[in-house]
Amino acid sequence: MATVNADMKERTVVVNGVSKSHAMTGWRIGYAAGPVEIIAAATKLQSQNTSNPTSIAQKAAVEALNGDQAIVEAMVKEFEKRRNVMVDRLNAIPWVTCMTPQGAFYVFPEIAGLLGRKYGGKVLATSSDVATWLLDEANVAVIPGGEFGQDDHIRLSYATSMSNIEKGLKRIRDAIMKLI
Repeated sequence: MATVNADMKERTVVVNGVSKSHAMTGWRIGYAAGPVEIIAAATKLQSQNTSNPTSIAQKAAVEALNGDQAIVEAMVKEFEKRRNVMVDRLNAIPWVTCMTPQGAFYVFPEIAGLLGRKYGGKVLATSSDVATWLLDEANVAVIPGGEFGQDDHIRLSYATSMSNIEKGLKRIRDAIMKLI
């Protein structure tokens, strides 16, 4: 927005971080750019509300942002491959549908077709039930969608190796096929 015109630049604040873009999750480094008065006020407010990041984390973030960005581009391509494999394989599993996410590093497949199904005398009534069942039956950890307001979904991360993704998806598919 700041590039539209000078008037917009004076009213635009950009907030970003390095957690996802540079695989620095847990370092809790973010930054903002904007009009001096707004950044100064935000700095005062932030300094009273949170602890400050370590100096080494700050130096690492500066290097990540100023250093060679080729690794970032390579990781974007790798995550795209992982995402596509995950989406394709999930969509091939009965009772599961998965849209292709446009950001982040997780998928959020719909598992409504699993809800109401029985296993071992229990009913899969919620996404939490499905998550527990997948952990017990397939040895795969997923996050219940109810935590995100969508109890007919689960969340799976693709911020792991392709080998782990393939192994986990096979386990999920094998477990679901036992319900048929």
